[in-house]
Amino acid sequence: MARGLRFVGPSTAVWQPGKARPKKLRQWLAEDTAGLAGAETPRRWQNGDVRSGEHAKETMVTETANPNKALWEKGDFSRVADSMRRSGEALVARLGVTPGMKVLDLGCGDGTTALPEARLGADVLGVDIASSLVAAGNRRAEAEGLANCRFQEGDASHLDNLADDTFDLAVSIFGAMFAPRPFDVAKEMVRVTRPGGRIVMGNWIPNDPTLVAQILKISSAYSPPPPEGFISPMTWGVEDNVTERFGEAGVGADNISFSRETYTFEYPAPPVELLAVFREYYGPTMNAFAAAEANGRTEELQKDLADLFTSQNTSPNADATSIPATFLQVTVNV
Repeated sequence: MARGLRFVGPSTAVWQPGKARPKKLRQWLAEDTAGLAGAETPRRWQNGDVRSGEHAKETMVTETANPNKALWEKGDFSRVADSMRRSGEALVARLGVTPGMKVLDLGCGDGTTALPEARLGADVLGVDIASSLVAAGNRRAEAEGLANCRFQEGDASHLDNLADDTFDLAVSIFGAMFAPRPFDVAKEMVRVTRPGGRIVMGNWIPNDPTLVAQILKISSAYSPPPPEGFISPMTWGVEDNVTERFGEAGVGADNISFSRETYTFEYPAPPVELLAVFREYYGPTMNAFAAAEANGRTEELQKDLADLFTSQNTSPNADATSIPATFLQVTVNV
């Protein structure tokens, strides 16, 4: 993965003649996802950069470590991911994974989709920014005897140790969308996927009324503004942005398709107990509660989120939670 201080990654893909030029980028900044930015980090413009808009924001550098790493190593996301396993398996079952297929699972966490891919016989590499989740994924794979599944630390926007044209399928479900440089993410995913292969992303949608978008929206109201240059991960849930980013990586709009799908969070306890898991172990929510506590608003945030979790629970059992969340599924034919 990219080490040291720079957020600037390689531009490894080139424009392909005959591909449609992307539309002008729509700017979607970070007001609704402030808690995802982590602690504010000092930034400056890279010398000589003259680009504008989101491209220019991607060339900003930080003088501290990637805040994404700290965010996702905060708490224990595996505790949240336990509520996501069944939907992860169902999503993978729709991807056409076959034995011997080479699969990259990017922003994989501890393997919610990587392990199901491996169970179907694919040769799976999981890559995540958080070393704690990489270790947890390797433990899970070993416990299941899945020698065809391994995890390593890496940055979705700078896959410098992965060769071109390596994977038949690159998957990123609520993972690479959180990386700080979306254009580099798209270029890297295209670069490591072989011609004729596919990229599949699952991305949360800004202002969607379902669970995750609303968690982030509510949390942002209690969080300080994000640092200069922060690009909201929720911009990956906007079709025009996705087309723009993969267009810059050389993929024409006619090779990109979209659908809205449902991912269900399931927990064997009432909704307020699932909220407690998010409060204790999910980095963005942890950040929001820390900010709320500093401002004497902890009870207010707790009530807002408890109302959300309770109102969206569809389980007929009072002692169980089942909350559907809508996401944008992106399929890219490389």
